Amino acid sequence: MTTQDSASDSYLECLPATLQPVASYLMNKPEARCDMPFGDGAWVFKVADKMFALLYQREGRDCLNLKCDPQQALELRDIFDSVSAGYHMNKRHWNTIQLAGDVPAGELERMIDHSYALVYRGLTKAKQRELATRYPEEQLLGVSTGSKE
Repeated sequence: MTTQDSASDSYLECLPATLQPVASYLMNKPEARCDMPFGDGAWVFKVADKMFALLYQREGRDCLNLKCDPQQALELRDIFDSVSAGYHMNKRHWNTIQLAGDVPAGELERMIDHSYALVYRGLTKAKQRELATRYPEEQLLGVSTGSKE
């Protein structure tokens, strides 16, 4: 369950059709909001006013910047040709993904979940508890809460 506000809706109205599926997945994260603090053409997705994704078009390509564990960021850049160091971001902690590249849809969703979880874990304990009372751990951390054998 996600609560969208009218400001997020107005920003998303001008989203190009090719970015809409990814934006929909991003907005389905708990308490996700969208705004455009960098101006037209750069959609910022946040939880508790902390950015977890940046969606934009650059040189005719659909791109997504996501926060990432530094070691995993390097590994993803080695595995996928369409993953590079974060454009206009801290290159240690952010990756840029060209959406029409070689990253499968399931892996892209895992990357989004990972970015969201990193930002969630960086929130104050009080804010984490507040969100944890409203959403299951699987939605907040992108992990299965099933039993491990």
